[in-house]
Amino acid sequence: MRLWKPLKRKELFRVFNIYKEFGISNEVYSFGSKIVSGLDDRFKEIDEVAEYNQLKVLKAMQDNKVAAECFNTSTGYGYDDVGRDTLEKVYASVFKAEDALVRPQITCGTHALALALMSNLRPGDELLSPVGKPYDTLEEVIGIRPSNGSLAEYGITYAQVDLLSDGGFDYDGIKAAINERTKLVTIQRSKGYANRPTLSVEQIGDLISFIKGIKPDIICMVDNCYGEFVEKIEPTEVGADMCVGSLIKNPGGGLAPIGGYIVGTKACVENAAHRLTSPGLGKEVGASLGIMQSFYQGFFLAPTVVAGALKGAIFAANIFEKLGFLCIPNSTEPRYDIIQAVSFLKPEGLIAFCEGIQAAAPVDSYVTPEPWDMPGYDSQVIMAAGAFVQGSSIELSADGPLRAPYTAFFQGGLTWNHAKIGILKATQKLVDACLVNPSELC
Repeated sequence: MRLWKPLKRKELFRVFNIYKEFGISNEVYSFGSKIVSGLDDRFKEIDEVAEYNQLKVLKAMQDNKVAAECFNTSTGYGYDDVGRDTLEKVYASVFKAEDALVRPQITCGTHALALALMSNLRPGDELLSPVGKPYDTLEEVIGIRPSNGSLAEYGITYAQVDLLSDGGFDYDGIKAAINERTKLVTIQRSKGYANRPTLSVEQIGDLISFIKGIKPDIICMVDNCYGEFVEKIEPTEVGADMCVGSLIKNPGGGLAPIGGYIVGTKACVENAAHRLTSPGLGKEVGASLGIMQSFYQGFFLAPTVVAGALKGAIFAANIFEKLGFLCIPNSTEPRYDIIQAVSFLKPEGLIAFCEGIQAAAPVDSYVTPEPWDMPGYDSQVIMAAGAFVQGSSIELSADGPLRAPYTAFFQGGLTWNHAKIGILKATQKLVDACLVNPSELC
């Protein structure tokens, strides 16, 4: 026992020294250490959810007899690809859905959502969003902003009901908006580039129940991006007909190099499959091209990876809230996705934050991110993403549009320790830019 304290001090000094090599000052490091010491209970809750979800994924893989043959390569048509077909059974089992479409041919989350919408809507139908404006890239898919091939060009109309000022559902407005042409309701779980609360699975279930009570045959689709494995249940367990997401977000576990998924009713998934490939072909074709192992292994690791990202988000909220910035969710609220929004009210704050996240990346750490006119967005966007997979937002990343209130949307970190250094580096950049007074770090 007499040797413990000197050894402990020596270890702490060694840890601080390596943080110092990353340009982290003693003040920022000490401030972060104090914050972390108060998060034990929150982190324990996250670990309990991760354990449950890990067991759920493991059980699905065992029940569906995942074998080494599932990692084999298929090319060309991809007929009888046992790895592809088994993976889709695993996804359906985990999401407690009738069927699943999990393919590398789905290029991103926006593509997966567009596929789900375009395959299940027909000319004359109406799409309804009861949770306000969808994510920016869906505006062109829907036709809110004109674009080639949008739903609007095919005679599919769009209606929207905004959330109430407290973030709740406008049930009266939703009831009034549903009509005989309302075919599909899209529910975006995460906040996107909006300063509104993320929806819990329970809230989504309540909304779906209300909608189906008015018109039972409405298809309820949930944009599940950033929400997978954050809770113990998924939206398909509370009535969603479709749940849609990207494999370079949560479910890919940082290993999937591309891909998206659609899980849900057999009819909805079948429609999507015939739109992805061709009428008459559906799920029967689509080669796996040698990336099945990364899909399986990423999905297996995803509960643990998501847990690390959640810890990073909570740490960030506690750091920046104490520095006086608006955080959504705040430091004490429950978490329903991995995104942490921090509003800086001035562009310099958003830019400095993203510079810090980029500087902590394992890839392209020497690059300085700058705002640019990114396809699919109506404002310049700054993105920090020094990732192993381009655009992967389960990896440490941050982005935001250059428009008031200049909010950074931070997410990811394949490990909690990487998320921690990223947040400390972002804090340091704000200090260095004189946007945070060092005296506030006490």
